Amino acid sequence: MSTTSTWTVTGMTCGHCVASVTEELEEIDGVEQVEVTLEGGHVEVTSGRELTRDEVEAAVTEAGYALA
Repeated sequence: MSTTSTWTVTGMTCGHCVASVTEELEEIDGVEQVEVTLEGGHVEVTSGRELTRDEVEAAVTEAGYALA
């Protein structure tokens, strides 16, 4: 069963930002789908297990942005 979590990422300003965040989040074990909305920095992650804030934050930080 999949679970969806919603996060807010700060610092994204363009399509490249969206691609970077998406790429890093997709590397988390169990992630099935990532939807990033540039305006507002909303990120919806669907995964096969519940994700922890720490692992999402690590991926977002690796992409060069911050989790709100």
